[in-house]
This record gives sequence, C-alpha cells and structure tokens, in this order.
Amino acid sequence: MSGRFIEVPYRMLPADTLDTLLEGFVTREGYDTTDEGEGMPAWVRELKGQLERGELLIAHDLQTETTEVMTLAQWHAFGRQLADDEEEG
Repeated sequence: MSGRFIEVPYRMLPADTLDTLLEGFVTREGYDTTDEGEGMPAWVRELKGQLERGELLIAHDLQTETTEVMTLAQWHAFGRQLADDEEEG
C-alpha cells in the first residue's frame, strides 16, 4: 500500500481517543448497542480484545488526516481498491 496510510499502534493512543474510535467502529458496522446488557461499553471491551489479538487495526490516512478502525479483511480489501485506483489514475 502507498505511503499514504500508516498503521497506528493502539497502545500509543490515549484511552479516551481509543474508546471514541472504537465507538465509531461499532456505530459504523451496525452493532446492536440497544441490548439489555452493557451496550456500547461491552462492545468497546470486545473490540479492545480484538485489537490485542491482531484481528483489528487502526489506520491513519495522511492525506485526509482521518483515522479509522478496520478489520484485517477491510484493510486488505481497501489496499486492493487503492492499488486499483492508483493503476487507473
């Protein structure tokens, strides 16, 4: 992938920043946060576990200055799309 994107080690982020990114991921992916359980806090804990296991990553786009949480599948698909766009452009 081009030098436009960098992976951000989640441990380097302040706790509140990481929580905000993970909450955004939960919302964007359509997780059910209205259940009778703990809702969003439970999802954030689950996603932190996935970060620890390497199932999720945090990517920063240097061009747009945005940061997103992605699954590995999303990251690989995004990389393929980006490569296709660069070949066409």
